[in-house]
Amino acid sequence: QVPLVEFGGGSVQPGGSLRLSCAASGFIYSSACMGWFRQAPGKEREGVAAIYTGGGRTYYADSVKGRFTIYQDNAKSTVYLQMNILKPEDTAMYYCAAVLTPLCNTRLLAGRFSAYDVNYWGQGTQVTVSS
Repeated sequence: QVPLVEFGGGSVQPGGSLRLSCAASGFIYSSACMGWFRQAPGKEREGVAAIYTGGGRTYYADSVKGRFTIYQDNAKSTVYLQMNILKPEDTAMYYCAAVLTPLCNTRLLAGRFSAYDVNYWGQGTQVTVSS
């Protein structure tokens, strides 16, 4: 069974919206920090948003605060990233990620969602924002 399966992405004009989803295996979802990283050509992978599935604490990169919302559906073991007011600079490959360390909740509180901590990655989905 694939640990993380992503859906969503696509192309949209500036100002538009898209929603990404990431379904996790039960052993991952029960208590983990799940979220998305993105990577544009020639740039480093950056954490975009994350949520602690055991309690709902969230993290957002400054560049997406007020535009993106991450939320969870426990019945489906799925997290979602609603992306509104999309900008051309949001164009990137988006990767769902899961961090399983019990410290991840505390790290989100401290503003840390790092690729170095990731235990599982999704397959990635392209988001393109252009007119």
